[in-house]
Formats: sequence, C-alpha cells, structure tokens
Amino acid sequence: MRGGDMADILEIDGLSFRYPDSPKRAVEDFQLTVPEGEIVVLAGPSGCGKSTLLRAVNGLIPHMYGGDYSGDVKVGGASVKESGMRDLAQRVGFLFQNPENQIFMFTVERDVAFGLENLGVSRGDMRERVDEAMRLLGITDLALRAPHELSDGQKQRVALAGVLAMRPKLVILDEPTSLLDPKTAAELVGLVARLRKELGTTFVVVEHRLDLLVKVADRLVVMSEGRKVLEGTPSEVLFGDKAEGYGVAVPAVTRVQKMLVRDGFIPRGGLLTPEELAVAAGGQGP
Repeated sequence: MRGGDMADILEIDGLSFRYPDSPKRAVEDFQLTVPEGEIVVLAGPSGCGKSTLLRAVNGLIPHMYGGDYSGDVKVGGASVKESGMRDLAQRVGFLFQNPENQIFMFTVERDVAFGLENLGVSRGDMRERVDEAMRLLGITDLALRAPHELSDGQKQRVALAGVLAMRPKLVILDEPTSLLDPKTAAELVGLVARLRKELGTTFVVVEHRLDLLVKVADRLVVMSEGRKVLEGTPSEVLFGDKAEGYGVAVPAVTRVQKMLVRDGFIPRGGLLTPEELAVAAGGQGP
C-alpha cells in the first residue's frame, strides 16, 4: 500500500527474459512497483527492452512469446504467467503505437464493442459500456462513422475507447503521440490526466516525446540494455546529470531551465512549461 490507501496494481519482481536464439536477455532483473492511479512514463533508447517489458505486463510474454523467463509480474495481485489471456484482457488494456492496428470494424461503435463481444458480455451491459467509453473520449458523435474516415487523433480516441470499455485497472500506452501533431498530442495527454482523475485509471506510458508527458507523470523510469537505470519524479530524473547519457531526449525547455537554475537566474523547482519559464525568468537575476 502507498500512503495508507493505495494498493499496488503492478508489481514486477526480478523479471528477466531472453528470446530464443538471442545471445543476451532483453530484460534483466527488472523491478518496478506501480500503485493504483499513478502515471508512469517509461523512457530509453530503441532496443533497451521497453517493448519486451510491455509484452510481459499484458501477458504476450510468456503466453505468446517463448523464451527464457524468470521472475514474476503481477497485475492486481495475480501473476501474469498464471493467468489466462481472457482474464488479463480485462485487467490490462493496451493501446498500440499505431491505432490502425486496433480498429478494423465498419463503424466506430462496433470497434469500441469488439473486445466486449469476444468476452461474451451481455448486450445491455455492452451498450452501457460502449456509450460510457465513447462519452469519456468525446466521440459519441462519431459512433456511426467508418474508422478509416477519421483523423489520426480521432482514431487514437476510438482505439482508447475500445480499451476503456473493457474497464481495465491498468492501461499501457505505447508511444501514443508518435503519429499525432503537437495540438492533438497535447489533447491526448490531457485526456490521460483526466481519465486518471475521473476513473482512477493507472497508466504506464512508453514515450520518446517527454515534453508533454512529464507534466502529468508521477514517475519517470529510464531503461538501458534491459535494466532499470534511473527512477524518480520527472523533475528528479531530468534535472540530474545521467538521463541524456542513457539516450533520453530531455525536453529543450528543461535544458534551458537547468541552465537558468545553475546560473542563479531562477530558483530550483518543478518542471516548467515554456510559458511558465518565461514568467519565472522575467525580471529575475542572480
């Protein structure tokens, strides 16, 4: 428990995994605990093991990908390797980097209902969940539209609505802003923050574009060569001296803020937006 009332929704205990015929492990002795309602951002260079870690959380490893597996992953207190994929689908939601990998029905509402149909949810309960998810994502007016007619941002919302209709406690987002323009990406990040506040949903987000996510994240975890090498609040990790050495793209505004703090122009504080940095720096000096 955290703070006396928050249960741990995700527990990764000493996870190691090596794919068949691979000379080294993709993930090595990984430890991470995430309490309910947190937003955790996972960063690191390509090939550092982030995708493997996500597969281990949603059950693709070890149920679909064979290999050398040790340690344990628990979601909601239940071991992933001992749970069936049907059960995991109701506890862990996964939003792919490209939403077109998840939307393929003739209408938006059918796409949102797809996972529920596979679980055999009753029609009345399905209708309630689909309507609720579309309302939360602001896509009710798109219900009868064909997904291929939508913008990238709308497709992302439809895919996320399909995930939320399953009512998982944990949602994994794999580089959700990579195909979005800056305005739509900011809207998606705002949506994540709102869903955490309104539903208490826990998010684990893999993302290279940290400038938006770090403002809403509780923790930033950095991976390198399959291991967790840094962990802390976004401010602690990005103001430190090691993040860039591990291939983390520190936002430009944060680099400027670090220089201004170092030279005594502004006091040390949390991460600032460009607008907040301009206000903080205006009229102040060493």
